[in-house]
Amino acid sequence: MKLSQNLPIEAAIPDIKVALAAGLNVVLEAPPGAGKTTIVPLALMDEAWLDGKRIVMLEPRRLAARAAAYRLSYLFGSEVGNTVGYRTRLDSKTGPLTRIEVVTEGILTRFLQEDPAISDVGLIIFDEFHERSVHADLGLALAVESRSVLREDLRIIVMSATLDGMEVATLLEDARVIKTAGRAYPVDLRYLEARGPRRFEELSGPEFISKVVAAVLRALKEEEGSVLVFLPGSGEIRRVESGLIDRVPPEVEVSSLYGELSRELQDRALRPSPPGRRKVVLATSIAETSLTIDGIRIVIDGGLKRISRFSPSTGMSRLETIRVTRDSAEQRAGRAGRLEPGVCYRLWDERENCALRQRNTPEIMEADLAPLALNLAVWGVKDPLKLRWLDPPPDGAMTQAKEILRRLGAMDSDDSATVRGKEISKLPLHPRLTHMALKGNDLGLGDLACYLSALLSERDFLRVGSVGADSDIRHRLEILLGRSRSQVDHDRNSCERVKAMAQQLKKTFGIRDSSDDVEKAGLLLAFAFPDRIARRRTVGEGRYLLSNGRGAYFRGKDALSKEDYIVAASIDGGERESQIFLAAPVKLTDLDEYFAGDIIDSQNIAWDQAEGAVIARRQRKLWSLVLSDVQIQKPDGEAVLEALLSGLRQNGLGILPWDEAATNLKARINLLNRMSGVTGIVFPDVSDNRLLETIGAWLAPCIAGMTRLEHLKKLDMSAVISGILNREERQALDRLAPTHLTVPSGSRIRIDYAGGERPVLAVRIQEVLGLAVTPAIANGKLPLLLHLLSPAGRPVQVTEDLAGFWTNSYPMVRKELKGRYPKHYWPDDPAVA
Repeated sequence: MKLSQNLPIEAAIPDIKVALAAGLNVVLEAPPGAGKTTIVPLALMDEAWLDGKRIVMLEPRRLAARAAAYRLSYLFGSEVGNTVGYRTRLDSKTGPLTRIEVVTEGILTRFLQEDPAISDVGLIIFDEFHERSVHADLGLALAVESRSVLREDLRIIVMSATLDGMEVATLLEDARVIKTAGRAYPVDLRYLEARGPRRFEELSGPEFISKVVAAVLRALKEEEGSVLVFLPGSGEIRRVESGLIDRVPPEVEVSSLYGELSRELQDRALRPSPPGRRKVVLATSIAETSLTIDGIRIVIDGGLKRISRFSPSTGMSRLETIRVTRDSAEQRAGRAGRLEPGVCYRLWDERENCALRQRNTPEIMEADLAPLALNLAVWGVKDPLKLRWLDPPPDGAMTQAKEILRRLGAMDSDDSATVRGKEISKLPLHPRLTHMALKGNDLGLGDLACYLSALLSERDFLRVGSVGADSDIRHRLEILLGRSRSQVDHDRNSCERVKAMAQQLKKTFGIRDSSDDVEKAGLLLAFAFPDRIARRRTVGEGRYLLSNGRGAYFRGKDALSKEDYIVAASIDGGERESQIFLAAPVKLTDLDEYFAGDIIDSQNIAWDQAEGAVIARRQRKLWSLVLSDVQIQKPDGEAVLEALLSGLRQNGLGILPWDEAATNLKARINLLNRMSGVTGIVFPDVSDNRLLETIGAWLAPCIAGMTRLEHLKKLDMSAVISGILNREERQALDRLAPTHLTVPSGSRIRIDYAGGERPVLAVRIQEVLGLAVTPAIANGKLPLLLHLLSPAGRPVQVTEDLAGFWTNSYPMVRKELKGRYPKHYWPDDPAVA
């Protein structure tokens, strides 16, 4: 075994052994290049406390896990799969003699679910924990729980280049923090921008690719050795590669390195260049840690990275290109000094470097938490806070995750994993895709489900902007299955990778002799994305309403935009509406058949304010999606009446046809109720507030059969209000508060009760000549307020003391009015006239 390589980590091995032998956990802080990934597992393999059990080491990426396993096997002097093996989502090389197993982080969760005590594992190593993937956080939380409850002898090592070790040690409780220096050669930092901070669009816009290409050509001219270029994604890698072709010297080979590449192409990028040749490796952030690329002494950092952010408000994730954080920038620069002094060109200004965020936000704060929520449910934890976390999962994202798991049938209403949920958790796909594959297998569509799962797990292999490239996922399936007659340009390597993954999934799910009818793609997608079943809107071409209540649209003209129903498999998390990238049509008959248990058939009899009427419709809804909506010809009368009353409550009593008589009637009753202490009689309360509260009791009998506001115009509100009183109350009302008063002239004059607090009698002076005192109502207890008028009907005097008017005011009024109206009778003594 080639253990000693004169790496800095070797000096820390004795302290690590002592701590672990004492039963403690270890937090190992070691910078890039210290050798922690390759030395620590081998150094501990034969420790007595391990007692022959396995060491499991977690790596954040498949490429890193495989590369670490090969490097460890080389140092141990054996083939991969013997003493040292690896296991990733769909690839593994292990055997009965494997003592060190390098795994991607989700594999540990499956180990723990199958055997919570992980009885054959003695040590778990979390490598590059500073990357803080959601799988690493979950794996650590479950491992800590297992050690606390079931396995006191289980040891845990958390290794990181940049994380605060004391924070992790506090989480582990009984951990020792061990620090070691790195073996980094000096790196000359060169900033290629000579101005201050810029808008993000200037960093990531059209000029970005040309700046990267220029930086590569400059570095090849100024420096010796191979070049590692950090770019945000595979699209930028392809464009930079196109820009370098025919411009680099003949001895320079250009390679790519990102997660979706085939193993062969990844290995090619990692291999050292032959003598006399150089290479340029165009990589994503996958090359920041764990990987050593021989010959690299020049790094070009574009300063950008791409992450996936999940929005609980939309229930969707979207890829975002962001500025690199300071710790990532340091990691990237360090790749130039792993083997000898190096150079790092940064495509930003030195002052901008000070403005960079210190570190990345933990993935658990921004990720789709459906896999985590399911794993917790299978573990038996309903409340995530019962476990120990560096950062607990956000409530909003967990609520969203549980909702989709319920729709998939993976979780019940009590937040417990169902039988299907436990089955889903054991398989190496997102719960959506696993559920789809299982349903597809049940329906004899397993082949198609595996192709769809593979296609959706990888980057789209159709060239963006290519002629004929649309959003229809069936066209991609036809290419995969060799049935397409289209000449649309596509990435053949990516296509082959999807095919290989589909075949692997078929083995994993045990699928044989199954259909691959692409016309059933929409149905299968509906099983995976029940929240994205969509119906075309009547307004706006290419616009849809999703079953989760959000809107979605196709950008530009797309053949699918004519379909009534689709399932959107790939969309972004736009704030208002989501853009659809991949979808397939689905038949309404299939939704009726396979989602019958989720379709609610209901009558909707309700008030429509815009229409000013009661609507009565029968709806069939799949969650927020209305599948059908027809008018009910003979709706239930009681429901219609209640809806109309609801509209009246919403609009208020003013919407009713109150005429003068009805208003006066209501005022008479209200007046007498205010005088109940004098009259001794209490009438029904007809105040506006009380009438609105009891509208169903007094108005309902009068509006039966009506459905619209305009129908209410037919109501006689005097008769309606009078109907609230019984016979005796009506008689008492007429006696105590009569509608009219007969004056000495013989005229019946209407009394106005609605004009104010006091009832008013407006009468010409000549009509009350001979009336000595003010007339009163309520058994003579309430004098009327007299509005005395001229012969022309104009107000002359307002009084409640008629006798006083005759004595004091009449002489002057007589003098004035007699001159104006000489033909009228103006007696000297009005009291006896």
